[in-house]
Amino acid sequence: MERITWDQFFMAQCHLLAVRSTCTRLAVGATIVRDNRIIAGGYNGSISGGDHCIDHGCYVVDNHCVRTIHAEMNALLQCAKYGSPIDGASIYVTHFPCLQCSKAIIQAGIRTVNYAKDYRNNEYAIKLFEQAGVELNHIPNDESKVDFTKDGKVELLTDILDEMKALGAPTDKLSSFKRRVDDLFGN
Repeated sequence: MERITWDQFFMAQCHLLAVRSTCTRLAVGATIVRDNRIIAGGYNGSISGGDHCIDHGCYVVDNHCVRTIHAEMNALLQCAKYGSPIDGASIYVTHFPCLQCSKAIIQAGIRTVNYAKDYRNNEYAIKLFEQAGVELNHIPNDESKVDFTKDGKVELLTDILDEMKALGAPTDKLSSFKRRVDDLFGN
């Protein structure tokens, strides 16, 4: 198996955290890192012990769910709660931070924001990041790098395609499926 980069590792952590999200509108995960060490993680969800969107629905005001705390804010608050210094750290996020989270990230002293997906990228947030000297990096998540069953899946699909060929399936159809398998698994 190929060794993944630090960026891929931390981005994978964000996506794993996002699976814990209790918001039904968008699952987001965030990881704060200093010196290649995770110091905090967060996902978007309700306050500890509060009602969750998955149980009670989103509480939407002005087209925004106010029941949830964003992943970035949860990670920042975790640092505050447990006394982990943030100044000079980096944050990895599954989606581009909203304006409010962007301001909190800057104010906390984060120096680098790494995000996997563009999501309503706010022009003012981008301007604020530039003014504060915060580096922005778009790092798409490559799920194939952390798919531990990839080889078995490729082998199964190859066997199916071979069997289809033996049964007389049209070559053009098989070629189309083969391309899709290669695209899906980065072969």
